Amino acid sequence: MTLSTRRFALRALLLASALLVPTLSQAADWTLDTLMQALARHPANRATFVETKTLAMLDAPIESSGELRFAAPDFLEMRTLKPKRQTLILQANQVTLEMDGRSHQFDLRDHPDVAVLINSIRATLNGDRKALQRDYTTTLDGTAASWELTLSPVDAKARARVRRIQIGGRQGQVQTIAVLQADGDSSLMTIHEQPVQ
Repeated sequence: MTLSTRRFALRALLLASALLVPTLSQAADWTLDTLMQALARHPANRATFVETKTLAMLDAPIESSGELRFAAPDFLEMRTLKPKRQTLILQANQVTLEMDGRSHQFDLRDHPDVAVLINSIRATLNGDRKALQRDYTTTLDGTAASWELTLSPVDAKARARVRRIQIGGRQGQVQTIAVLQADGDSSLMTIHEQPVQ
């Protein structure tokens, strides 16, 4: 797997964590458990996204947009529509990337450094606090009306790729996901949830 393919896979799967849940009522005790319980109650989600990526080697940010889909416990899809079409599909441990008319496949078990990150994303989408905290240190700030969940990888190989992920939202709805990579590159995704059909 090439470096660009790995980067696209990692980026897509990190950002696919956008697919969280519809609005919850305001709760007096807004905790990580509250958020995880809300996630676990919604086994399927769809969203559109707009991502702005800032790379040290480029003078201007890159913007892309497309669709995200999640179905518990282990299906993720990120379909980029602009500026060019790319699709990433994760089913169990199998990853399929479709770019430039070609399809690339690999098994997560052959890439443990990437698998740690992807499995943590799946843990978030499934509302599995135990699995999430096995791979990340977590900090939840704010209230149900305005909160931010910060994920910092525990594994050294994962930290060599991603410094932190910050998921922001209101009540049970994710509105933004910011990813800061270890090399200084960053991305900000804005998410608009769509009804599940």
